[in-house]
Amino acid sequence: MAVVDRLLAAARPIWDRYNEHPFVKGIEDGTLDKEKFRYYILQDYLYLEEYAKVFAIGVAKAEDLEMIRLFAGYINVLTDGEMDIHRGYMGELGITQEELDAMPRALDNLSYTSYMLRVAYEETQVEILAGILSCAHSYEMIAKRIIENNPDSVNHPFYGDWIKGYASDAYTKENVALMAHLDRLTEHYTEQQVQHLIDIFVACSRYEELFWDMSWEMKK
Repeated sequence: MAVVDRLLAAARPIWDRYNEHPFVKGIEDGTLDKEKFRYYILQDYLYLEEYAKVFAIGVAKAEDLEMIRLFAGYINVLTDGEMDIHRGYMGELGITQEELDAMPRALDNLSYTSYMLRVAYEETQVEILAGILSCAHSYEMIAKRIIENNPDSVNHPFYGDWIKGYASDAYTKENVALMAHLDRLTEHYTEQQVQHLIDIFVACSRYEELFWDMSWEMKK
């Protein structure tokens, strides 16, 4: 079994809970309280700022030009693509730059990004990829499962853009590249090395679940 398949299999019970979470279900059926989504957008924007730094460290840790291009290209995807989704919602929700600057990172958000940054600083390009993939690919899977469950969800006047953004071909293409590189770089990994990657992937998956809890409960 390829390493990516093993990572996904190890985290499957956690990922299966994502689409049953009341926050995600609320996006799926369009009933999510906009105040909860507003809080999520604020916190996720702050998360993405730190997430982009993980890719920047990946550029420094990259061992060849191909990996430099991968990490650097994903920074552009985040700052020019994913963050644009958030900026659009920030405008609709009346979120100002001043409010964003004054918003502290919630404890779960801070813990999650601190963990990812520690992995990035202390380990190699491969461990960085494993941590990144947990967040990136899970959003794709969540959005596509939402569409499977409710095909009309993409037409929702408020949440439709969020769903379409993470289910888009462009977003999927970036994740396919991450998975292909991770499988390539781990082709000759020992069982001990693979288990370490699984630990990182599962830890990040658990943090993702806590992020949905944090957003639903609007925890500080």
